[in-house]
Amino acid sequence: MRIVPKQYLWYKGLNSTFTGLSIGALFTIYSPLEPSIFSIGGIALAVMMLIVAHFYNVLLQIKQFFYISLFVEVVMLFLVIGFIISPYTYQTALLVYIGYQLTFSFGSYLVRAETLFTKRRKLLTLIDSSKQLGYLIGMVASWLFYKTTGYYGVDEKSQAVLILHYFLFFVELGIIYFLLRSFKK
Repeated sequence: MRIVPKQYLWYKGLNSTFTGLSIGALFTIYSPLEPSIFSIGGIALAVMMLIVAHFYNVLLQIKQFFYISLFVEVVMLFLVIGFIISPYTYQTALLVYIGYQLTFSFGSYLVRAETLFTKRRKLLTLIDSSKQLGYLIGMVASWLFYKTTGYYGVDEKSQAVLILHYFLFFVELGIIYFLLRSFKK
C-alpha cells in the first residue's frame, strides 16, 4: 500500500477545513457539560495516548495508518450525524466530547505515521501547507457563515451551529472520499 500524494493533499486540506469550520461550534455544543467532564476527558485522553504509543511497533505500518485514519473519519461522520439527529442534549454534548477525545487519542500517532510514510521533505511541506490553507479556509468560511446567518436573522447561535452541521456532513463525506483515494495497493 502507498500514499497517492495529490489525493492525500486534498484529504488533508479538507480535513483541516472541517476543523476550521467546526472549532467555534464546539463551544456551543459543549455548553451543557460541567467543567469536571473536561478534566476527566483530559485524563482519559492522556491514558489513551499512552496506550496507543505502546503499540507503535504494530501500528506504524501503512495499512494500519490507513485503517486508523478511516476509523477517525468515520467516527467524525457519526458525530456530525448524531448532532443533526439530536442536537443540544446533555447526552449529545457528552457523546461529541467523547468522540473527539477518542479521535484525538490517535493524533500523535497519525502525525508520526504521516511523517514516516511521506518521507520526502517537499511532500511534507505540501502537506503542512495544505493543512494550514484548509484550516484558514475553514476559519474564514466559519466567520462568513456566522455573519451570514446573523444577517438573515438566525441570531440564536444554537440554530446556526445546527445549520453548520449540515455543511460539515458534506465536508466529512468529501474527506472520506479523498482519504479512500489517497491509498493505493
